[in-house]
Amino acid sequence: MSIAVLSALIIFIVLMVLLVLGVPIAIALGVASVCAILPVMPFDVTVLTASQRIFSGISIFSMLAIPFFILAGNIMNKGGIAIRLINFAKMITGRLPGALAQTNILANMLFGAISGSGTAAASAMGSIIGPIEKDDGYDPSFSAATNVATAPTGLLIPPSNAMITFALVSGGASVAALFMAGYIPGILWGVACMIVVHVVAKKKNYRSTVKLNGKERWDCFIKAVPALLLIIVVIGGIIAGVFTATEGSAVAVVYSLILSFIYKTIRVKDLPQIFVESAEMTGIIIFLIGVSSIMSWVMAFTGIPQLVSGALLSITDNRYVLFLLINVILLIVGTFMDMTPAILIFTPIFMPVCLELGMNMIHFGIMMIYNLCIGTITPPVGTTLFVGVKVGKVTIESVFRYLLPFFGVIIVVLMFVTYIPQLSLFLPGLMGLV
Repeated sequence: MSIAVLSALIIFIVLMVLLVLGVPIAIALGVASVCAILPVMPFDVTVLTASQRIFSGISIFSMLAIPFFILAGNIMNKGGIAIRLINFAKMITGRLPGALAQTNILANMLFGAISGSGTAAASAMGSIIGPIEKDDGYDPSFSAATNVATAPTGLLIPPSNAMITFALVSGGASVAALFMAGYIPGILWGVACMIVVHVVAKKKNYRSTVKLNGKERWDCFIKAVPALLLIIVVIGGIIAGVFTATEGSAVAVVYSLILSFIYKTIRVKDLPQIFVESAEMTGIIIFLIGVSSIMSWVMAFTGIPQLVSGALLSITDNRYVLFLLINVILLIVGTFMDMTPAILIFTPIFMPVCLELGMNMIHFGIMMIYNLCIGTITPPVGTTLFVGVKVGKVTIESVFRYLLPFFGVIIVVLMFVTYIPQLSLFLPGLMGLV
């Protein structure tokens, strides 16, 4: 048995056992990685090298973007921005069939893009729009399903911590290019879900009875402009080269903080709690990235990516079949693993295969993130699903039957994203980023 096969088996078996026992994913990754390298390296050298890999893995300046974007998202969650985006979305959807559900979708796309969090979008939008939809005669399970199915669009529409994580672990992907590449796939996800809502709403006769006049529409627009400008300032600044993604994340914090103070929705005494929550979330992600550096080193040292690449290419040399196979694997992985560890583990495994088959690195990153976004709304580890169900005060069983058509159209869009590279590469190419 080759060292690559032995190490791969050790990583898989130890990782699965520890996860079943309820060991935190970061600890499980570190232990599995150390165990995998022990057959070829002394224990003392292994431990010393693993410690060095943790610190070298997180000693990257661009990683500062993660805590800043997390902090900006938490400020926005508590800063009164959600209701202004909902009113703006309601102005656009007008009196379409299922207008309130359509509003939920558009608001998720806007708020998720600004906060960079699917769970934050599901929580904020579900708690505000859900009761309104119920009063208007919507089935609460359908409302919750719509909210859950579209909350992850904010992980594709920038800014997105998932894209920053992928850029770090890929070793060369441009954050700016990834940000631009996420727009079309994220918007297509939302539009596909809008089609489902339109069909269901016509069948169930869900129609809004509220009509905004010209003055009310203008008022909604004016109140939403400062929040919408955040996207233009941050993303526009990064793309134009005015500042880096890391500096852009700091700008997002300052801008959202000033906006929240203007709205008078955050007081100075609220800031310590926001900082603590952001620090806790940052600590989890940064530790994960550090520990995953051990696994990346072990994989490179033992040749596991080459083993997987050879195994996949031995099945077939048809790139379309292999892309489909990788998608299936990632969809399965996403059902039981959170997005960040999945990106950290599977990027170095699948990226070499896709690059060898001629796929652009940016295209691969968007395909992977899209796959793992689906995992956030599927059991047993779908955090966004559980948040949406809890906020909607319904059961997973009642929501799931409404989710099935959403899953159908989301998967169709995934196939488009996988096999039509320009959906991901058109905007970065237009900006000269790829």
